[in-house]
Amino acid sequence: MSNVFLVAGLGNIGAEYANTRHNMGFMVLDAWAQASNAVFETSRYASKAEISFKGRKFILIKPSTYMNLSGKAVRYWMNETKVPLENLIVISDDLNLPFGTLRLRKGGSAGGHNGLTNITEMLGTQDYARIRVGIGNDFSRGGQIDFVLGELSPEDKAQMPQICDRVIEGIKAFATVGPDRAMNVVNTKPKPSGDSGSSQKAL
Repeated sequence: MSNVFLVAGLGNIGAEYANTRHNMGFMVLDAWAQASNAVFETSRYASKAEISFKGRKFILIKPSTYMNLSGKAVRYWMNETKVPLENLIVISDDLNLPFGTLRLRKGGSAGGHNGLTNITEMLGTQDYARIRVGIGNDFSRGGQIDFVLGELSPEDKAQMPQICDRVIEGIKAFATVGPDRAMNVVNTKPKPSGDSGSSQKAL
């Protein structure tokens, strides 16, 4: 098995999206880079950073293609880095999970997430690992887009450091002890807490 892993955190570029629920993937990778003194550099289709841990190399990418074209960046960087499909991990937000709940899966449907849908289309398979970060679904009928592209509440922001740490530990476990044991690390319930007019291309 290759010791190089591609970790794609999904989100939308631009200051207006920086603290929105749809940018969970970006937030996790930013936290990991900051904790590891790694620096993101602008590259083709994505901002890219590299982190080493226990003999593994993690290539972190934040696609610059907007959410619904995330697959363009993922496919390009898989080809560029020669990372095998089983070493790809995608981090996305998920409306179907309570805020802060994490789910690591080795494959599966996109669940209505446009970023995952495009990655599946571009790769021609849904058999890639993903960590879904719950953002809850506290919105009224017809309010999904505003909710997803809305900013985190102060209470939710306060939980982000812990959430990011849990995702990062899960990715490290995935690379060091394998996906099955990593699922035991990631797929645990968080501590009890409250759940908690934009461009379509951002979705």
